[in-house]
Amino acid sequence: MLSNQYNIKEVQQIINATGELVSEDVISVLLTDSRRINNATEGLFFALSGRRNGHEFIAEAYSAGVRNFVVKEGPELKLPGANFLIVYDVLTALQTLATYHRERFNLQVIAITGSNGKTIVKEWLYQLLCTDKNIVRNPKSYNSQIGVPLSVWQITDKNDLGIFEAGISLPGEMDKLEAIIKPQIGVLTHLGSAHDEGFENPRQKVLEKLKLFKNCTLLVHNYDQLVDYKTDMPQTATCFTWSRSFKQADLFVFSETVIAKNYYLRAKYKENEIECIVPFLDQASIENAIVCWSTLLAMDYTPEEADKRLERLTPVSMRLELKTGINNCSVIDDTYNSDIHSLEIALNFLGQQNQHNKKTLILSDIFQSGLKEDALYQLVADLIKTKKVDKFIGVGEALNNHQQYFDIAEKFFYPDTNTLLKNLNTLQLKDETILIKGSRSFEFEQISRVLTQKAHETVMEINLNALLNNLNYYRSKLHPGVKVMAMVKAFSYGSGTFELANVLQYNKVDYLAVAYIDEGVSLRENGVELPIMVLNAEASAFDKLVDYKLEPVIFSFNMFDEFIKHAQRNGILNYSVHLKIDTGMHRLGFEGYEIETLCDLLEENKYIRVLSVFSHLAASEAEEHDEFTLKQIKRFEKAYKLIEKTLGYTVIKHLSNTSGITRWPQAQYNMVRLGIGLYGIDAALPVDNNSLHPIASLKTSVAQVKKILKKDTISYGRSGSLAADGKIATVRIGYADGYLRAFGNGIGQMLVNGVLAPTVGNITMDMCMLDVTGIEVEEGDEVIVFNDKLRIEELATEIGTIPYEILTNISQRVKRVYFYE
Repeated sequence: MLSNQYNIKEVQQIINATGELVSEDVISVLLTDSRRINNATEGLFFALSGRRNGHEFIAEAYSAGVRNFVVKEGPELKLPGANFLIVYDVLTALQTLATYHRERFNLQVIAITGSNGKTIVKEWLYQLLCTDKNIVRNPKSYNSQIGVPLSVWQITDKNDLGIFEAGISLPGEMDKLEAIIKPQIGVLTHLGSAHDEGFENPRQKVLEKLKLFKNCTLLVHNYDQLVDYKTDMPQTATCFTWSRSFKQADLFVFSETVIAKNYYLRAKYKENEIECIVPFLDQASIENAIVCWSTLLAMDYTPEEADKRLERLTPVSMRLELKTGINNCSVIDDTYNSDIHSLEIALNFLGQQNQHNKKTLILSDIFQSGLKEDALYQLVADLIKTKKVDKFIGVGEALNNHQQYFDIAEKFFYPDTNTLLKNLNTLQLKDETILIKGSRSFEFEQISRVLTQKAHETVMEINLNALLNNLNYYRSKLHPGVKVMAMVKAFSYGSGTFELANVLQYNKVDYLAVAYIDEGVSLRENGVELPIMVLNAEASAFDKLVDYKLEPVIFSFNMFDEFIKHAQRNGILNYSVHLKIDTGMHRLGFEGYEIETLCDLLEENKYIRVLSVFSHLAASEAEEHDEFTLKQIKRFEKAYKLIEKTLGYTVIKHLSNTSGITRWPQAQYNMVRLGIGLYGIDAALPVDNNSLHPIASLKTSVAQVKKILKKDTISYGRSGSLAADGKIATVRIGYADGYLRAFGNGIGQMLVNGVLAPTVGNITMDMCMLDVTGIEVEEGDEVIVFNDKLRIEELATEIGTIPYEILTNISQRVKRVYFYE
């Protein structure tokens, strides 16, 4: 049996599980997500409990072919041919199995933790050491209580070095991860404020992180960060310290200079002066590079060898980018790394995107896998088949040599990237979702540029991880069984339509809501199958509404009559509708005195079936209006009870919007409507709260830099000038892109190389000018209009509006790029 295979009876003993085994199966894959099933016949599904109970998804995993499950003690579960291993705690069982697996291998292990930079340092250490070692490491940022055991499970007898990062958010977590990883070398990255909310104070968090290194023999860290923790350091470890200020550190960095767009570092090491060139300029990358430099020296690499390797470091892209492609294609760009585990992650993301029926993969040869080529490409071929890829394009000598493994109707192979580029037109890529996945040396960014629709340099980036964080935050506030309706109207508050809807569908929200029928039609045409409520359905488009199985909101007697007539004309019975009650918002809906008349119309009406009754809170975020909100709740309850009594059946009831979820738990009923909170904004929470993450960043670039005299005037109407001689940067965004004219003349600010720069003069249609006096800036430099640092709430306050208006004003000509880390 292979080193990462176990028979099910052995697994049962390792995790101390009960349960009768009905078949002798082999286990090689650990599964925690029913949507991401790979090699089902050798998979072991752990029914983990978190925000969603994993036991709810056993049937889904079973239907995908899984026959082995680890479940929590409780009601007896039986499915034909399935083994159920019953344990007290499913997560503990997963960690126990990973710990056992780790103990079988005598390999050197580096463990990394910190607040920031863990994943970058891990990936750079992989780049620096992979020429000497066969390395196993976390896929992407799999560093949690679940991610670490899944990462350690990858260890085989081919590996002689493991590099694992570990992240924590609560006390008591690190001991479990240390037992799984069992490192001999520890690396501590930058300590910051991330996850402070989970600890009593920063000291408690640092001490928890240090537990990862309690049995290490070597620990690399910044001297300045741990100067107050000398007595808390692991007793078994020799510490290798680095510092920019403490001369007695093992590596004292005393000089830092920018030379030809590289960063030149000089340091004292073992009484000698040494040097290092790093091909990055931002301070986060420099600190991460110094951590890697220190680690190489601590592992006895010579200063000369360390310098040579560090100079060859390449950027780490830990994110998949979804872009609009040519010929009505969608392009998923993952062009900077390629290994079997990140390929699986990327294919899972490809599977989420349903806007096109055809799914295409462009893949390069995979390096440093630790597997023999035959085994590797058989594994790749099986994975592609499992993930139902329709078209496969392989690039590289190894893939060419293993064409026979790929059982797929449309397959093409090219020796190198240039040959593929020359033949790209012959592939007739059209109306498909294309995943581009390549090792860096193949320079697949050339393919991405050709396939991506051209757009100007103003881009709105949408962070899908932040979207899911926000969704899960609000889910954590809900009572058991309460459904979530996600609001994706108005181009998802400016953030996209099907791109977000497909992700929300994949993550099992219960309903979507749009404003108009055309928005719902677009979602249906792009693969969205969730129930969709239309808030303002027009009678002229009722035929489309029915054809695309959209559900209208009935908010007036006139609309009620119009829809009933349409149903009668077309022989429609029991069509799903939603009733809106006006409890005080006074926008749309039946008012209190109209409910009895409405009930008369509903009685024995065979043309419609009421799925839900809802209303809208006018000021759920505002404490000063709480008395009014309570009145709305009482009016709503009176209305829906009368309607349910008339109908003779129970309906879905929903009243809470984003701030309602936050402040009014008693008003959840059996569904809530989550809107702007999905996008990281909740008026009921402080702006600097750590629970929500803004999903959108608006970026542009510098078109030109000019020296300006005090006497000069700037922009239309000669409205702008500088207080003294200085310089301005013209940037590629104007009111046609959604940067409103109200931001002109110093009211608005943007981040230029990390420094706030105010606007100068009036905002023009396509451009605006910034005062960059005293800022190092060149043409082409990136400029941040808003992000998680320069918050959209601040911009709204500057011009006396609300974040909704700014988001929904971002023009469609601004390219949207969706990324998933």
